[in-house]
Amino acid sequence: MRTRTLGTTGPQTSALGLGCMGMSALYGEADRGESIATIHAALDAGITLLDTGDFYAMGHNEMLIGEALRTAPAPAREQALTSVKFGALRDPQGGWYGYDGRPAAVKNFAAYSLQRLGVDHIDVYRIARVDENVPIEETVGAIAELVEAGHVRHVGLSEVGAATLRRAAAVTPISDLQIEYSLISRGIEDEILPAARELGIGVTAYGVLSRGLISGHFSRDRQLAAGDFRGMSPRFQGENLQHNLDLVEALRKIAEQKGVSVAQIAIAWVLSRGEDIVPLVGARRRDRLTEALGALDVELGADDLAAIEAAFPPGAAAGDRYPQAQMAHLDSEH
Repeated sequence: MRTRTLGTTGPQTSALGLGCMGMSALYGEADRGESIATIHAALDAGITLLDTGDFYAMGHNEMLIGEALRTAPAPAREQALTSVKFGALRDPQGGWYGYDGRPAAVKNFAAYSLQRLGVDHIDVYRIARVDENVPIEETVGAIAELVEAGHVRHVGLSEVGAATLRRAAAVTPISDLQIEYSLISRGIEDEILPAARELGIGVTAYGVLSRGLISGHFSRDRQLAAGDFRGMSPRFQGENLQHNLDLVEALRKIAEQKGVSVAQIAIAWVLSRGEDIVPLVGARRRDRLTEALGALDVELGADDLAAIEAAFPPGAAAGDRYPQAQMAHLDSEH
């Protein structure tokens, strides 16, 4: 497994990370046994970074990871790094009602995450979305206090714009920014990625397959389960979906010429964007994990990259990344 470092102050991690959200929430039912087996397989393959959020199915995902870590062989377990997002407020019906970045709340969230994960520290800790009522300086300052106390190793951020990134970095070292980045979501390239590089902050890229949309496995007639986030995602609706799947077919031709899958070439493209970027793959099954790992062996030359750019130019996607109400919470889009 190749390694990368999250910024100038963050930890060394595997070149790919495992995003665990889908094992608990937002994509319909998941198989608990297969989810744990997938985490074990990822650790066995050398993946060290496990990403979650304390609000994924109201703690279920953290407990799932905790169980997987407890039952994993000692060497793999000891190398695992936990990346945790916090701050999203939920109700008993699973609804969402804002974010809480107050210092006391930060420390409260961390205490519960440590218990659910069964670890004595969290490797990277970050608020999922900026709390508009709390200065980012106060939120990251509270995480910095957790670092000083030994409960957290590194301070991260999620979905923030360049200005917020600079404000936070002026308070405490920031290891990485977790943000959506893929062939279909390239908004960070204009201002956010240059700012992160200027500040020595790495990027953990989620949504590298755009929730399966550009995986090569999604079809227009696919029936989504109740509660599947994609049923509300603008990119998966009507004409937007057809337009985006047409882009995927253009990408498929390039992938076939190289003898790789669409998913592999899409992940390899994100890997090619810089050694400071660690893609998170959201595999819920071992076969999907195996496919994603194959991206590490895909080498994209100048001609390959030019062909991909022609097939999938910036701004080519139809539809926003989230429904309008959720877009409003993205500091990165303001």
